Amino acid sequence: MKTEDKLERFASSRGVAFEIKPRNDPFSVPKPPTSESNSHGSNRSMNRTSSHFCDLEIDANEDEDEDVDTLEKGCYDKEGPILQIPQKGSSPLPFLPPKTLSEREKNKKKSSRLSVILLDQGLFTVYKRLFALSLVPNITFLILASTGNFPYARKKAVLFSIGNIFALTLCRSEAFLRVVFWLAVNCLGWSWIPIRIKTIVTSLLQSLGGIHSGCAISSIAWLVYALIQTLNDKENTSPEIVGVAFAILSLLFLSSLAAFPLVRHLHHNFFERIHRFVGWIALALLWIFITLTVSYDPETKSYNNAEIGSKLIKQQEFLFTLAITVLIILPWITVRRVPVKVTSPSGHATIIKFEGGVKAGILGRISPSPLSEWHAFGIISDGKAEHMILAGAVGDFTKTLVSNPPSHIWVRQVHFAGLPYLVNMYNRVLVVATGSGICVFLSFLLQPSAANVCFLWVTKGVEQNFGKEIKEMLSGHPKEKVIIHDTTLLGRPNVSEMSIDAARKWGAEVVIVTSNPEGSRDVVNACKKSGIPAFGPIWDS
Repeated sequence: MKTEDKLERFASSRGVAFEIKPRNDPFSVPKPPTSESNSHGSNRSMNRTSSHFCDLEIDANEDEDEDVDTLEKGCYDKEGPILQIPQKGSSPLPFLPPKTLSEREKNKKKSSRLSVILLDQGLFTVYKRLFALSLVPNITFLILASTGNFPYARKKAVLFSIGNIFALTLCRSEAFLRVVFWLAVNCLGWSWIPIRIKTIVTSLLQSLGGIHSGCAISSIAWLVYALIQTLNDKENTSPEIVGVAFAILSLLFLSSLAAFPLVRHLHHNFFERIHRFVGWIALALLWIFITLTVSYDPETKSYNNAEIGSKLIKQQEFLFTLAITVLIILPWITVRRVPVKVTSPSGHATIIKFEGGVKAGILGRISPSPLSEWHAFGIISDGKAEHMILAGAVGDFTKTLVSNPPSHIWVRQVHFAGLPYLVNMYNRVLVVATGSGICVFLSFLLQPSAANVCFLWVTKGVEQNFGKEIKEMLSGHPKEKVIIHDTTLLGRPNVSEMSIDAARKWGAEVVIVTSNPEGSRDVVNACKKSGIPAFGPIWDS
């Protein structure tokens, strides 16, 4: 498989940083030149960093990959303390033999990362339950309306469609969710609150994408029903109203198709831009639709704009549309181009520094071109003068940060909350990270926090790849609080077993992991089987 044919990375908007590799995209950041020595071959550099914790790239030589992201079982003693014993593999130590693979390892069939994301999630996940909770009542009401048993819904089908659009927009409003997460932490972050309640709330907040998807399908269904009603009553409407309604329906349908998991995974840039620009056009047409509907007089078959303002204010459709517009505009009025200090401790990672302190667990978005693409990253901050982002060089944008560091970059000044922020809701937490995934948790070491956090970081070449600054942040802490497994020296560990053992020794109420899809799944499942609540990034979280 050629490098150009690999799957693109995708973006999640809730606490996970994904990288995108567009194909021949005129809006993309130019890829820095690479030499043949950097190509993926059987002899990999021992200094190659672990892929970003949300790396979804399928490697042709994945069976020989030395990155810890695959989280294959290594040397670990379940009975004793956490051991860090050198294993066979690439290592700067001359006495260690080269890595050799057993026939079992060579013949081991690795599941597709795409299947992990899209299929290996179970039928009764919280996400799918919220999806059903949003969709089933809407379909029920729609059936009742169409059979004449729900007169209000039959008359107000457009309102139900717009109401669903409002709900799905609310579930993706970073400003609104920042308030919701803040309320969850401050209302439930007391030691006397049962852990069961906290974990339920964590699951719900992490899976709000299910409501977003369910309401999206429901809004299309209601609009189809409203359009059918309108076509059956042509005498009391105008061709313009029908045309605009049909255009809105087409745009919503296109946006939903672009968000289909397979399309979203393979062509994320396409999904992101369709979702953004098609959504904006649909919103503009919705305003036109409401204005035409309110001003149209079926008796005279003409538009009467007299006192249109007072008529609009009385319409529920107008109020919902106004709320949707505010939610969509809000993050964009906070976009600024700010000065940054960019340093690259290695060719594998970049540190971007910004002014101003940020609370632990908060994430941010940056962009080289605000209308083209946005990338989410965890924020590292001591809560005082500055904050920074650690970006692993795993995609076009992040590689460009290394090869051509910018002096300014676009940011959204309203940062958002995701799964890492909910660490603040618990008393004792084990956080598990691979590669640059550690960045979403480092703030808990640098500033006071209500949560007592233990760190388990599995990575390759800490100082070589991430620099002295990151290494110093992790130094000076008790060994039981900060556990670092450097695979360059110690080989691949069994991260699931390490996580269970560390969680028990720490007395963790919950485990939160940031790794690739397979790694996160394995750690979460292993912890749950051992009776330890655990959470990791999910698809569309």
